[in-house]
Amino acid sequence: MTQIRPPIFARHMNTRIHRPRIVIIFTGGTIASTLDAAFGGVVPSLTGGEILQLVPDIQHVADVTVHEYGAYPGPHITPERMAELAVLIRSYREQGFDGAVVTHGTDTLEETAYFLDLTVGGSMPVVVVGSMRNSSEPDWDGPRNLRDAVAVAAHSSAKDHGVLVCLGGEILAASEATKVDTADVATFASPNFGPVGRITNRTVLMHRQPLRRETIAIGPLPPFVPLFKLYAGMDGTLIDAAVDLGAQGVVVEAFGVGNVTPAVFSALCRVMDHRLPVVLVSRCPVGRVEHVYAYEGAGKVLYEAGVIFADYLNGPKARIKLLCLLAAHSSLDDIRASFEWVEHEEGHL
Repeated sequence: MTQIRPPIFARHMNTRIHRPRIVIIFTGGTIASTLDAAFGGVVPSLTGGEILQLVPDIQHVADVTVHEYGAYPGPHITPERMAELAVLIRSYREQGFDGAVVTHGTDTLEETAYFLDLTVGGSMPVVVVGSMRNSSEPDWDGPRNLRDAVAVAAHSSAKDHGVLVCLGGEILAASEATKVDTADVATFASPNFGPVGRITNRTVLMHRQPLRRETIAIGPLPPFVPLFKLYAGMDGTLIDAAVDLGAQGVVVEAFGVGNVTPAVFSALCRVMDHRLPVVLVSRCPVGRVEHVYAYEGAGKVLYEAGVIFADYLNGPKARIKLLCLLAAHSSLDDIRASFEWVEHEEGHL
């Protein structure tokens, strides 16, 4: 585990003791970006303190502590950095903070949010936030999103909801949120279940609990867990190569309710011959995988061969969860029970 920078990088703003204590961990992303002529494009450049100067009314919501973690674009965030953030958030919780906000690039925001949801635990609200417009644009959505996120993290009704994603006035469960549009400010949605709450006229309204919460105590992360997306005529070449290169498990985005080509089915059987977990999701944005069809490569045959079905998770989230389960040294049976929680709780196999 990489050494976490101690909170000497944090500075306190507005320390009235009757307001909730919220730490904002700034990691970069579009919310911290400006148009830079020298680079010829948009790059993360603003510090957390500079961003907060543009949101002066945030001090009326909470006593804010700024932690400057970095200035990373979303694609530069790795699982190892996600693990650092989880340790950092737990350290602030142990110091008695009432909530945490993490600013983040939207490209990988859903993966970091779900990683934190799986590894931070506890009842303290944790909110991951970003923006789709940079600070050089007249309709920059960063200040409003950040203010909303702090309001959610400071609100008692957000406790015990796990990690939340907050953009565009909606509050989404990290386990359910996904980026659905490349440019729209309302880019994050929960296609299967909808938001868990909203911010309306600066009022936090929580409507429901997330579908499911789970906390995993992780050790060092496995270095190689690939994700494959099915396409017509796909063979097993890449899957075989991944195993030869030392993959610790495989996640597959299958067709429809959970079907693959015959060649991929054969490759997945070879993966399972090595006692490695194979986790199946659908490449469709809505719905869950099921073992219904029974032809070669179909869901029923895959399931009977030992493939693990990931219910409602998408591919990136299933990979994050498999990384965490492998880092917890979970057995194949434990991995199956964690992913197939609907069948597990209903007593079906």
